[in-house]
Amino acid sequence: MSHDQAPAQPAVRAVEAAWRIEWPQLVAGLTRLVGDIDTAEDLAQDAHLAALQQWPRDGVPPNPGAWLMLTARHRAIDRIRRDALLAGKLRLLEHELLTEPRSVPPIPGESLDNGISDDLLRMMFTTCHPILSQLAQVTLTLRMVGGLTTEEIARAHVVPKSTVAQRIVRAKRTIKDNHVPYEVPDNSELAMRLDAVLEVIYLIFNEGYAATSGQDWMRAELCDDALRLARILTGLLPSEPEVHGLTALLELQASRVHARSDTARRLILLPDQDRSRWDQLFIRRGYTALGRAHALARQRCAPSGRYALQAAIAAVHTMAATPEETDWRRITGLYALLADRFPSPIVELNRAVALTMVLGPAAGLELVDAVAASGVLDSYHLLHAVRADLLVRLGRRTEAHTEFVRAAELTANAAEQSLLHARATDSPR
Repeated sequence: MSHDQAPAQPAVRAVEAAWRIEWPQLVAGLTRLVGDIDTAEDLAQDAHLAALQQWPRDGVPPNPGAWLMLTARHRAIDRIRRDALLAGKLRLLEHELLTEPRSVPPIPGESLDNGISDDLLRMMFTTCHPILSQLAQVTLTLRMVGGLTTEEIARAHVVPKSTVAQRIVRAKRTIKDNHVPYEVPDNSELAMRLDAVLEVIYLIFNEGYAATSGQDWMRAELCDDALRLARILTGLLPSEPEVHGLTALLELQASRVHARSDTARRLILLPDQDRSRWDQLFIRRGYTALGRAHALARQRCAPSGRYALQAAIAAVHTMAATPEETDWRRITGLYALLADRFPSPIVELNRAVALTMVLGPAAGLELVDAVAASGVLDSYHLLHAVRADLLVRLGRRTEAHTEFVRAAELTANAAEQSLLHARATDSPR
């Protein structure tokens, strides 16, 4: 690398960091202006390329998100000027550009009472339109609102990347061909889209809580985004039990964020966390939301939903001052209920961990092996990590070594890889 090239590198890294963080809000805001997702993506990409050219030369701007949005809006005006049919839209965009403050929308987590005018929430309900299958809704929204890559979405759904890419292309084409409006629907249509919206928020949080790839174990900005959207949704649909159930789950999980890694960004597992670092405000908010979810479900004479059950499990953990005080029997019972009402191999994997704490590693391994036998989670690194841990507990260290190595191969997250390789070293062949 030459002397002239070296100074550019920090600026390039700043561009990529800003692009990763700001992309969902940028595309959502541009979609509101131009009314088309594909065009908004193109404009955002133009701004990205402009940043790569200008920031290394001129320096990183004080507010990178504002710079990207302003540049993209200028690109929008330039594009519309080339199309005489959209002259009316040009005047609207020029007016917005001249009259709106030159700043990005609020930083995730800073403003939690934006109401239904929030661009990301509007985008979410657009991409969760019932004209799409629920799987397509969730996939497209994870990409457009969560800013997740196809690889990250593929991991969340345990499917190949090519499958995810095809779903996104087809879903965007369907929205465009059917002229789906970019808006929050009225109350009569909200419930039809709710399941997909809740799943999207849940999966965005999960990607932030345990990142698919990169150097960091977590992506806090995604956790902030998901929690903000969940809180907005409770205001939009205050009588929906599962909205409160999801909010409770995210509040309780978010309470542990600062305890999940050390100053060297190394991963700290739940039993080893300093529980004094768990955020009590988030925990109290979680308890309140969970109580509301249960109360609303009782009013409807309905059973607890999947998110309320998971929140109840998270609540049991927060009630234990030490790992030894954890009520694992209660957690095992809740997982059994969750598995009965909402069966999935990942729920079974989590149930196996809880069962281990009550009946021992042999019982846990039996359930894990049953999940493994289905083949559905062959490429899911946590299946192999859990199985390896149980094999260690049973003294089968050679087999455990193989499983830890396999788990490390299947994750692209550096913090997880480091932990899994260390565990493999501790379990020699």
